[in-house]
Amino acid sequence: MMTVWRHICVLVIVLMLRSPAAKAGGGNSTAAVAACPLDLSYVATFPWDPTPCVPPVSDRTACCTTLLSVLGVGLAVRLRATGRFRLPSAPASAACLRAFSGALALPPISLPESLTPICFPVPSQLAISPGYCAGVTTAAQYVAVVGNASVAQLNASCGADLASMSLCTRCLDAGIEASSRLTVVAGNGSKSKFLSCFYLTVLYAAGVSSSAGPESLATANCVLGLALSTPFLTSSPTSNSTNHINIAVVTIIPIASVLLVSLVALLLWKKRHECIKNRSIQISEERRLRPRPNTGSVLFDIGELAKATGGFAERNLIGRGSFGVVYRGVLADGTVVAVKKMLDPDVENGDEEFTNEVEIISLLRHRNLVPLRGCCIAEDDADEGKQMFLVYDYMPKGSLDQYIFDDIEGRPRPALSWAQSRSVILDVARGLEYLHYGVKPRIYHRDIKATNILLDADMRARVADFSLARRSREGQSHLTTRVAGTHGYLSPEYALYGQLTEKSDVYSFGVLVLEVTSGRRALDLSDPSGVVLITDWAWTLVKAGRAREVLANALRKEHITCVAAMERFVLVGILCAHVTVACRPTMPEALRMLEGDVDVPDLPDRPQPYAQRIALDGAEWSIRGLRRYAQEMHDV
Repeated sequence: MMTVWRHICVLVIVLMLRSPAAKAGGGNSTAAVAACPLDLSYVATFPWDPTPCVPPVSDRTACCTTLLSVLGVGLAVRLRATGRFRLPSAPASAACLRAFSGALALPPISLPESLTPICFPVPSQLAISPGYCAGVTTAAQYVAVVGNASVAQLNASCGADLASMSLCTRCLDAGIEASSRLTVVAGNGSKSKFLSCFYLTVLYAAGVSSSAGPESLATANCVLGLALSTPFLTSSPTSNSTNHINIAVVTIIPIASVLLVSLVALLLWKKRHECIKNRSIQISEERRLRPRPNTGSVLFDIGELAKATGGFAERNLIGRGSFGVVYRGVLADGTVVAVKKMLDPDVENGDEEFTNEVEIISLLRHRNLVPLRGCCIAEDDADEGKQMFLVYDYMPKGSLDQYIFDDIEGRPRPALSWAQSRSVILDVARGLEYLHYGVKPRIYHRDIKATNILLDADMRARVADFSLARRSREGQSHLTTRVAGTHGYLSPEYALYGQLTEKSDVYSFGVLVLEVTSGRRALDLSDPSGVVLITDWAWTLVKAGRAREVLANALRKEHITCVAAMERFVLVGILCAHVTVACRPTMPEALRMLEGDVDVPDLPDRPQPYAQRIALDGAEWSIRGLRRYAQEMHDV
């Protein structure tokens, strides 16, 4: 839970620093003195871990979130001293960023000064903005808006030493409660602005509630999400006794956590081992390519899959995801297949996701879904343990992301033609229409994204990976479930409240349409404008009458006569990814719009700006989604 608290706090600070209000810089910047009111001397002495920013920087997002956390310490210190959340003017903001850059260059940190303008592209983004979050700019205003009772609870919960995970969890709960009250005022009763105001609570908890203050290692680690590095403790300004305590914080607690988790896992494994072994023996007696009842799939033998893939050789590895690795294989009859080896079934949800995918996709037959040929459950030697495999038809053209995004090193890839782009989008729409209306109970995929759209030899698109799919329930308007999926594709109502409907898939489909037509990723943290979500970026251009600028250059130059059709696809993508559930079409309606059988209605208004009001990828930081988010930060 401490890790969860840290991740949400770090990324809320990201939003704060990328918000349009920050970019506006405040109305009194001309009168402000261009001097930094922050004492940044702590930057070179505080024991934070600069590893993510050490050149060459392999993960710019990780580096920037680290620097934002470091700067958050200074903002919280100033709040503690002055009662003000942000800086007084745009010039003061620019001066602080320059000073921060210089502080990072000092030993022992010694980071390049070029990192600051990369992570803080707008010099005025730390300035006071009275219109941001109910106009709260001071600690006194925060108390008045949130209420004395909630603030008292926040002070009590976050005031103690937050080294223990239980105390950090209690602080998180109090922070969520306080932010909820603040959001009601900021959003006229709507919770959609919850995370836009959460940074106020983060700074208040660190700068005011914490008795030790934001420069305490435990407070910085728990509340501000700052990763610590114990080798720097000797240069910390804290006392020796405090150092010893904090060393325990950053070493003993993680070690104890690992030991505890290992012990629980061992006990569970022993309890399940006999059942698994007995079940595996029974399966092995029946496994010889026996057809599975009521499906077209079969139970494969582990030996046959090993032979087909060359012993699961590295040369045959064609994909790697959060739920396993995929190998290319050739069966004895010459059929080319994709063999997906699931993650260790003893990890969390391993068995559940395997069973879920087999049960759901075995019964599905549609030209735009990847067909499942069979599965395999094998109890191998002591080193491997139980192994689980899914066998699919091989899709020779790979996944859609390989055609619409640059490769990992930034090199461009061959672009899809308009005819191919149109065909891919329509194929995905037909596959989702089948899942929602072609089977009963209807199926919600939950993870529509470019990497889960595979292309066959004819470049026809097929929806893949049903490990997260869920069936609907008769008479229920939505399913309430744990939040899972991929950042940037999650609909806000699902990300915030865990409310899953067919419109959740429609939202993800809308994001995918915009990705295909624009070549831009769902989340783009590098955009100099600070607009993170593709939906915000496209919405802004379309509302300004510049829909054509959403299209990728290759598409705009290809067929000038097709531009109107391309723009229609952009409008449908924006409509499908609308913030408000009721404004989104169903998949049959979206398909008819894409095919030109139905006119695209005028785009309904929506809250602005969505990316900063809801947060990265639709605010996956609901209480249910926090743990999932912490586990899936790499999946962007």
